[in-house]
Amino acid sequence: MRKPVKATALGVRGIVAAVESGRLTASAVAEAYLEAIAAREGEVRAFAYLDPALVRAQARKLDRAGRRKKSPLRGVPFAVKDIIKTKDQPTECNSPIYRGYRPKADADCVAAVRAAGALIIGKTVTTEFAGRHPGPTRNPWDLARTPGGSSSGSAAAVAAGFAPLAFGTQTGGSVIRPASYCGIVGYKSTLGLLSVGGIKPLALGFDALGVMAATPDDILVAHAVLAGVADSPPKPSRKPRFGLLKTPAWELAEAASRSAVNRTAARLRAIGATVETIKLPAEFDDILPVYEIISSHIIADSYRWEWQHHRDKLSPSFREAIEKGLAWPHETLAAAWATAHTCLDLMNGILGGCDAVVTPAALGEAGIGIADTGSAACNAMWSLLGMPAVTLPLARGPAGMPVGVQLVAARRDDRRLLGLADWVYRKLGPA
Repeated sequence: MRKPVKATALGVRGIVAAVESGRLTASAVAEAYLEAIAAREGEVRAFAYLDPALVRAQARKLDRAGRRKKSPLRGVPFAVKDIIKTKDQPTECNSPIYRGYRPKADADCVAAVRAAGALIIGKTVTTEFAGRHPGPTRNPWDLARTPGGSSSGSAAAVAAGFAPLAFGTQTGGSVIRPASYCGIVGYKSTLGLLSVGGIKPLALGFDALGVMAATPDDILVAHAVLAGVADSPPKPSRKPRFGLLKTPAWELAEAASRSAVNRTAARLRAIGATVETIKLPAEFDDILPVYEIISSHIIADSYRWEWQHHRDKLSPSFREAIEKGLAWPHETLAAAWATAHTCLDLMNGILGGCDAVVTPAALGEAGIGIADTGSAACNAMWSLLGMPAVTLPLARGPAGMPVGVQLVAARRDDRRLLGLADWVYRKLGPA
């Protein structure tokens, strides 16, 4: 007798294969994940909006559609960060300004995965407008700790087994850091590579779409849909080349994070990869303050309407960010942009000599409490320069919490980076 299929243990390709073959229905997959949510959502609080009746209705519609054509995400539950528009669910951005707001259309990324057969399982908690003011979500590994931000609910949902895939966005460290804290895989796309149409920006033109999952292979499936490319995982070269890169955040990082990177480099060498230490030029010394100047200015520009009409409904931390962004003189902004362009040129040269660099994903383990979602110091440089990044759960810290290791590649090298991350994960992970 064939053993019953446990949908929540299948992974993305497994779910699709089971539904396409008729071993499972989309409704059975939905019920399995709704059961998982019911068991822990009360303590994790990953969702800003969850309607089980709507989830079941979506699943029944997928089942009625039959298997007339292959769908790359058929029946796969996909959670959506609550700054991303959904036509059938509210998009409130964790702000009273948008309480009850119902978009008329899906964001581009949501429309793409729906067309590929995905089931939108719910809207996940974000910090206010993807900034720093937190929501109620807790880390599934330890409920006393932060899940990170701003894609708090998305990271927690995947880590808790509420969905195999979840959308996040990143302006500073909002995908990579929470993925690291929650012990999952997080991918931030090259700036501008994947559409952000229909997403409420934190910093217009500065935000990148991201995807979170249990494995890089799960993300490869979603990436193929979002990028409109064939789902053929690229194989790394026989002897991948890595750079061990200590950014200006290295000295800020805890010993656990530095150790995770150094140990990963040693393990990569042991399996035949080349790993060379890279020293950044002096032009990168001020890259973190440069990021703060540029990002805060764009945030202030992006929220002029809310600032003018609903200032009293913004959190103190968001008002402070806007005030900071409005205060920069033109000369300071011009100098910051000049440094950013110089560093981009230099980094393009560095990444031209290797397949990816290995660097910390976060300063360390997730912190105690949920009032502070953590520092973006390990991610800000890559967000500023628009590079694609992946974090892998390859280590644990002294408290037993996950510590991610970040891989970064050249702009628009996303699919090759994901293929390389998949190779590393199969060889070394998870922790």
